[in-house]
Amino acid sequence: MNLGLSREYACSYLPQKKSRSLMVLDETLLSPRVYEALLAHGYRRSGEYVYRPWCNDCKQCHAVRIPVRDFRPNRSQRRCGRANRDLVVNWRPAKLTEEQYALYLSYQDHRHAGGSMAGSSFAETEAFLLAAWSDVRFLEMRLNHELLAVAVTDFQPRSLSAVYTFFHPDMGKRSLGNYAVLQQIAQARSLGKDWLYLGYWIPDCRKMAYKSVFRPLEVRRPLEEMRDEKWIEQC
Repeated sequence: MNLGLSREYACSYLPQKKSRSLMVLDETLLSPRVYEALLAHGYRRSGEYVYRPWCNDCKQCHAVRIPVRDFRPNRSQRRCGRANRDLVVNWRPAKLTEEQYALYLSYQDHRHAGGSMAGSSFAETEAFLLAAWSDVRFLEMRLNHELLAVAVTDFQPRSLSAVYTFFHPDMGKRSLGNYAVLQQIAQARSLGKDWLYLGYWIPDCRKMAYKSVFRPLEVRRPLEEMRDEKWIEQC
């Protein structure tokens, strides 16, 4: 598979840091099975593009996944589950609707104002969330028919991958992002999958701290050579 290295760009998570990515150049070779193999090697998708961090002087992006059969919720996660029992949860085909798009814009305006995705057009949002070669599904959460959250999820033969979650900005007390992960774990377990991939965890980034509390959590440590990397349970 052909790979290419991007130019350096400003890191979205760590101020004063520069990022660059190792990217898959031929998306025509991608499929859920191929992507699952790439996920196992620390890659991730954004729209149609599959990449992994490959920065010169920083190795803080750790790919993480949850072995779903071994997962046991902690007290806070059990409380989150109880607090959201009144929600109606459904899996939908991956087709962006105007209702979902409006929620996405509201989420970006409140959580990431001024960011690169704030004010994205409908077509840009579709391009970011979807991939023609992937089995993408939307997990919707509703309260009295009102859409509160959407968790975009990729389905692979042995795993699920959490792509992106957006939710109603006035529902912070519900911890809908954490509840989405709990629902994705439950779905993966019910389908007999082995893992839920959560993308990258950066220990120094407060926005990503929620990932580290799901246990057990397997971390793929970024080393100089990909062949030397291993999945290690986070202590």
